[in-house]
Amino acid sequence: MAIWNPWHGCHKKSAGCLNCYMFRRDALYDKDSNIVSKTKDFNLAIKKHRDGTYYLKSGEVIYTCMTSDFFIEEADAWRCEIYKMMKLRSDLTFVIITKRIERFNESLPSDWENGYDNVIICVTCENQEMALERIPLMLNLPIKNREVICEPMLEEINITEYLKTGLINQVTCGGESGDNARICNYNWILKMHDDCKKYKVNFYFKQTGAKFIKNNKLYKIDRYNQLIQANKANINIIN
Repeated sequence: MAIWNPWHGCHKKSAGCLNCYMFRRDALYDKDSNIVSKTKDFNLAIKKHRDGTYYLKSGEVIYTCMTSDFFIEEADAWRCEIYKMMKLRSDLTFVIITKRIERFNESLPSDWENGYDNVIICVTCENQEMALERIPLMLNLPIKNREVICEPMLEEINITEYLKTGLINQVTCGGESGDNARICNYNWILKMHDDCKKYKVNFYFKQTGAKFIKNNKLYKIDRYNQLIQANKANINIIN
């Protein structure tokens, strides 16, 4: 797994953005997170070593735009270049996580058709409102690989009507990190797990978050152990 941030900066859009880690980190350096600009890694996908080999090794999964949103307005002029690199590097899998699925068609390449085999589009749904708003849009777009990410999961979310379409490959759930993290309840995670199991959709419990309720007891979990405890739950599903 690798991270590729061709641009940096974003604008808070919905409830899930309240305690965004990127804004927290930028604040430490007195940096304005609302300024969207290209980074020095813009061409990372095709960057090579002196011996001609790529920096990003064949077969890697590349999480793209983790300090921005791939479909943010300021990047419209740059996005086509990124699509070209993704197509060229068909040996890599690119994961795009967005809260702006309504802007999917902006700067879409002419050869996209029903999507590139090596690109996964994920919509984030932190609550029921965003699930109802974003998932239907994603399901009606020309995308080959679709996933849903409920992180930070702020309440119980029901997406069974979308799971049963067979168009969603995976659902990822997780709590919120940071000093001001909001509570995540294990019952919400289990409900989503059971729904995914019923409709044979892959499920991944990524992290507990910093404030986690299980069996009606609140646990405060440090950053390191949030992923470990989620893994110990042993509820991931791979079909």
